[in-house]
Amino acid sequence: MRILHTADWHLGRALEGRSRLAEQADFIDELVRIVEEEKVDAILMAGDAFDTVNPPAAAEQLFYEGLSRLSDHGKRPIVVIAGNHDNPDRLSAASPLAGNHSIHLIGYPTTELIKLDIPSAGEQMMVAALAYPSEARLEQVLSQEHDEVLLRNKYDERIRDLFSIMSRQFQKNTVNIAMSHIHVAGGSSTDSERPIEVGGAYTVAATSMPEAAQYVALGHLHRPQNIKRASTLTRYSGSPLAYSFSEIGYAKSVTILDAEPNQPVVMKEIPLSSGKPLVKWKATEGISQVHSWLDEGKDHNAWIDLEIHLTSTLSIEEIHRLRKWHPGFIHIRPVFQAELEVAATRQSNIPIDQLFSQFYEKQTGGAKPEEELVRLFLELVQQDEEQEEGDEA
Repeated sequence: MRILHTADWHLGRALEGRSRLAEQADFIDELVRIVEEEKVDAILMAGDAFDTVNPPAAAEQLFYEGLSRLSDHGKRPIVVIAGNHDNPDRLSAASPLAGNHSIHLIGYPTTELIKLDIPSAGEQMMVAALAYPSEARLEQVLSQEHDEVLLRNKYDERIRDLFSIMSRQFQKNTVNIAMSHIHVAGGSSTDSERPIEVGGAYTVAATSMPEAAQYVALGHLHRPQNIKRASTLTRYSGSPLAYSFSEIGYAKSVTILDAEPNQPVVMKEIPLSSGKPLVKWKATEGISQVHSWLDEGKDHNAWIDLEIHLTSTLSIEEIHRLRKWHPGFIHIRPVFQAELEVAATRQSNIPIDQLFSQFYEKQTGGAKPEEELVRLFLELVQQDEEQEEGDEA
């Protein structure tokens, strides 16, 4: 049978207030084409269907219409689990209707396996579908002590036990798949993944993935990747769209598996083309360079993070003109010559109090700062450094 693994749709998510719903609708259209062209028999969606627990109505409509199209009137079974962004009750509320179309919506973690008849392949598939297993959703306090290491170990042990219980229900004559929405150690994360753990406490060891499964389909991390230390093929399919500028350069894809009982699965990636690219512009030559790029039509269908080097402040009118010429500007960040000079000077190991004095003289036309002012400045710098050290700890 042929299985498609996808995750982290985050329907309803915006980019700094800019709606991505049209791009997400394009992704659903592309996904429908892929499952038809690749003759996919079943679909696994590993969590974060939505971006918030209370998604906009348009996002919910897109989700359910998309599932209806993908299921092909129940001929293509689909399993969807709740991620940390999803409301488990809201996601599973449609189960009575969805079940009639072979769509399984799993809101809360459970040890019950889903047994799917795959009519197009003439086989069966067992899915150990573990929805996002937080302490609250497990309805279990894993540790009474506020010790991060202890909590992490208890959490890892609990996830391993849940997978073990489900794995014992696998059968020799079925395709056996596990799936979950968790953070497995060793995965590469991005800024667009809001944490599901406190200080790493909700991190699961790669070695805790179930060996009895032929494949483990994961959601949460937005970069498509295999987990190397797992004893069975374990993979994050990644998000279909780039949801932050930290994902620039990441190729987006869905994962296709060819599977049969008692045999290793054969995996391949299908690249996605829907969604606007996210790019960064660094205009070191000022506003004229930005105008030149706009005249060339550079990145005309992209979301842009613009850094522009300036000697004077951009006017509100100029900013409005830039956004009118290219509606894809998300950030317009001016960097002034004085900042560049201070940064370059600081790299030369000149003491910070001297740098402040030089900057003060330049800004005031030659006046020298009083000793009290320099002392107050150094106190602020020290406070910032202590705050940063505290944040890192």
